[in-house]
This record gives sequence, C-alpha cells and structure tokens, in this order.
Amino acid sequence: MKSKFNFRHLAVLSLSTLLIAAGCGKNNSADSAATAATASNAPAAETTAVPAADKLDIKVSFYPMYEFTKNVAGELADVEVLVPAGMEPHDWEPTAQDMAKITDADVLVYNGAGMEGWVEQVLDSASGSKMVTVEASKGLEIREGSEEEADAHSHEHEEAGHAGEAHDHEHGEAGHAEEAHDHEEGEHAEEGHAHNHGGLDPHVWLAPELAIQEVRTIEAALSAASPANSAAFKANAEAYIAKLEALHQEFQDGLKDTKRKDFITQHAAFGYLAEAYGLTQVPIAGLSPEQEPSAAQMAGIVEFAKAHDVKTIFFETLVSSSVADTIAQEIGAKAAVLNPIEGLTDEDRSNNLDYIGIMRQNLEALKTALNE
Repeated sequence: MKSKFNFRHLAVLSLSTLLIAAGCGKNNSADSAATAATASNAPAAETTAVPAADKLDIKVSFYPMYEFTKNVAGELADVEVLVPAGMEPHDWEPTAQDMAKITDADVLVYNGAGMEGWVEQVLDSASGSKMVTVEASKGLEIREGSEEEADAHSHEHEEAGHAGEAHDHEHGEAGHAEEAHDHEEGEHAEEGHAHNHGGLDPHVWLAPELAIQEVRTIEAALSAASPANSAAFKANAEAYIAKLEALHQEFQDGLKDTKRKDFITQHAAFGYLAEAYGLTQVPIAGLSPEQEPSAAQMAGIVEFAKAHDVKTIFFETLVSSSVADTIAQEIGAKAAVLNPIEGLTDEDRSNNLDYIGIMRQNLEALKTALNE
C-alpha cells in the first residue's frame, strides 16, 4: 500500500507539475509578445539615422564654419567644407564644379568680413534660388585691421623709446615708415589687403565670445531653412555654446595675470583674441598671411623684440614659418605655433583635434610666452 500510495502521489505531482509548466509557458510567451510590442512602439526612431533625402545639404567655406555648423546641425544635415584640408583659405577660389555644388545646396555658410573674396560671385550666381546664405559674422563689430595694427605697433615703439629713431631710419634709409600708407610699398600692401579682406579683419572666430555669436547666427539660419528641426538646432547650439563659454572662461583665467601683455605673431590674425583678453598683438605682417614684410618692418620688429626681451616669435600652420624663424634667430628667441585655425593639418586630424582643442593649445602657448 505504501508503495502504491507513493506511486499515485508521484503521478499526481508529476501531472500537476506539467500543468503548471504549461501555464507558465503560456504566460512567458505572452510576456515576450508584450515586451516585443512595447519595444517596437518605443521611441527608437530618435536614434535612427535621418534619411539622406530629409537632410539639409549645407556647404561651408572653411574649417571654423564647418565646426560651428556641424555642431548646430548634428545628424540633420550633410555638411561639406569647400576649402580642401591643409589649404590656406585665403588662396582658395571655387572651380566651376565647386560653383555648381554651392548653388545646388540648401544652405551656404561663410564667415564674411572679407574672408571669402569669392562669395559675391557665388551670391550673384545663386540669386533667385531658394538657397539660404549665412554670413556668420553679420552683426559683429568688425575691426579695421591693417591701420589699427600699424598704430598699435607704432605705439609700442614709442613706449620703448624707439619711435623717432625707427621713423627716421625708415624715412632716411628706406623712404617709408610702417605708418606711411601713401608710400608705394605701403600702397601695394594695402592693395593686397583689399584683395583679401577689403582692409577688414575677418578673424572673429578666434575670440570665443564672438564664436558664440557666430554659432547663434548659424542656428537661426538653419532654423529658417528647416523650421521643423528648429528645436533640435537650438538644443544642439546651446550644448555647443556651453562648451565655448567654458573655453572663454579658461582664456580669462589663464591670461589675466600674465607677466607681459604683448606678443609677436606672423600675421595680424589675433586682434579680436588680444582685445578680448587685454593683450596686444604685434604682427610681423598684415592681415594676409602671404604678405611679405618690408625690410623696415623686419627691422622694427627685431628692435621691438630686443627692447621688450621677447623670447617667443609665433608663426602659424598652413604657411611658411621662414619670416618668424629669421626674426627668432636674429634675437635668440624660439619660434612657436599660434594657430589661426583657418584649416586642419594632417597632424591635427591624426590627433583628433577640433576648434576647442586647438584653441586650448593656443591658450597654453600664450601662457608660456607671456610668462617668460
């Protein structure tokens, strides 16, 4: 009996277990189906790539405009920079193929203030089209670079007690002074400026606070071009602006207590940055990086550097450093990079550097030179 009873008891337990397992199987299947349905209805579309047909086609003139635009557009646009990597943007002119690409685009972003000498031709070709054009520097106070830099340089000479001596030497020996724009050589230099910038200083992107304003201008234009995505553009812009504001604070903190406030640079690209942080740039040449300084300008820079015990002469990427190297050797100083960020070099790209990364390198270079 006992064994019979045990057998029956075991049989009942087995049957119960099977029934329970079957019931659980049904519940698990239902749960899986519900989970799958929930997953399919989840907002996964937010991470789905935007179809190419729905993206804005944006062309930008050169690297800083690419950086600012890409950070605003995110994945909602295809952003293409026109000036090839490693090329000095002052030298670039659009080909017929480039013109076709630009005029077919939804949006063209350029810096303005004379940086892109070709842009008027493009705007004329695109007249009547639906392309949105964005002059990122529009509304900013643009400096009259060439005259102001010459005046600043002259002022520094006067402070050092060399103004009269340098002025007499330049007029007596070479027949021209740095400030004498009516001399033939000065006129040629100004013509070069006019060709490139119209006498204006376009390098606003090198001051983080002004870069922020350019980002806001770009964001407004992209929102006008694609109103449905305006909220996303605004959110992207605000996120990037927060990073630029932090960069601005780093510059303020890093440069407020330096031993000296003047620095010598290859060409007059850093006027906005200098003005923003209480510094004075002393440029070897004018606004165009290709401009060769006169013999008198070279002599004046050497004299200034010796009088002020300058230990660093800044040169830049994308153009020859020969002039900066010559002056550095003359005064026993070193040459170092201060990058105007007009384009990325192969080294920049291999190091995954972007605008903010290079600006931080510039800050460290300035801190070192201004505390020597």
